[in-house]
Parts: sequence; C-alpha cells; structure tokens
Amino acid sequence: MLAEEALKLLKEGNKRYIEGNSIHPHSDPKYRKSLANEQHPFAVILTCADSRVTPEILFDCGLGDLFVIRVAGNVAKEKVVGSIEYAIKYLNANLVVVMGHEKCGAVSAAMSDAEPGGHIGRILENIKPAVYITRTMKGDTLTNAIKLNAQIVSEHLKENKPIIEDAVKAGGVKIYSSYYELSSGKVEFFDA
Repeated sequence: MLAEEALKLLKEGNKRYIEGNSIHPHSDPKYRKSLANEQHPFAVILTCADSRVTPEILFDCGLGDLFVIRVAGNVAKEKVVGSIEYAIKYLNANLVVVMGHEKCGAVSAAMSDAEPGGHIGRILENIKPAVYITRTMKGDTLTNAIKLNAQIVSEHLKENKPIIEDAVKAGGVKIYSSYYELSSGKVEFFDA
C-alpha cells in the first residue's frame, strides 16, 4: 500500500473514532486466524506508552493493520529504530507516524529540573532538545514541546542510515509527525 493510501486510512479511521462510529475492522476470529502465519501492517505508529493512547482504537484499525511501537515520550533510540527498520524492510510498511499526545507525562518530566533516577533520565534527555527550543515560543510550553518532540523524532528517523533513509530517499516510505488530543480524540498531522 502506498504511504498516501495508508495515511488516508488513518485519517478516515480517526474521523470515525471522533464521531463515535468506529467499525472495529479485522477483529473477527476468521481474520485473526488468517494472520497466524504472516502480517502486512499498512503503517508503523511510534507513540507514547501512555495508557490513554492506543493507536488501534483511535485510528479504528484491527489486528494486523498497524505495527505499533510504544515508548515513553515516543523517543527513537536503537531498539525502536531497529523495530521501524524491520517493519519497513521485512513487512513492507511505507508509512511511519510519530505521534505525541496531549498532556504527555514524559515531556512534562523533561521540563522539570528534578532528577528522576533510574533509566527514566535517559528517556528525558532525548526529549530535552524540544523543551529547550520551545521555552521561547508563544503558546502553551508543554503542548509546543510535545509537538516539537514528535517533529524532531520524525526528522531523526528520516536521516537514520541506512535502511530508513534509503527507503525515504527512494520515495516509497513517508514519515510524518502528529499530535493526539486526548480530550477530542483528534489526531493532527503536521507535515501531511
């Protein structure tokens, strides 16, 4: 499936979700059984691990439709990048969406000077560039930082060599950043 077609499916599914008209596709036992030997997701979604952010629900998709990677602050380090490479190279996914969300706790924590301890600090260090840039921007600093963090991660992925960058340059793979509004259910795509 072309990236543009996949993006259209995500937008249509999100519209159904917002309107309360979800159809919950690809969830019946027969379809589940058809996926036992292979998968062909039409999109990769990198999003936060937040329990309120479930791409299969907010895009009204079913089993096998999305290759979802969830990590606090939707950061993309080695294991996440490797997972995205796998989806592109072996599952032929042509669309990658990096999705931040309203009231992201990881971005909020990155805005604090407090030391979180443990491995959390490594995640927050990856978010801090967006926090520093948005401190001088007009508007809500947290919302700005969340949106910019998704955009930075998206740009980082586009330049990740060799698999992702080559796929993007060849024109088949598209990478977009987005923002999910918890209160309305709407996903806003920034560069689509």
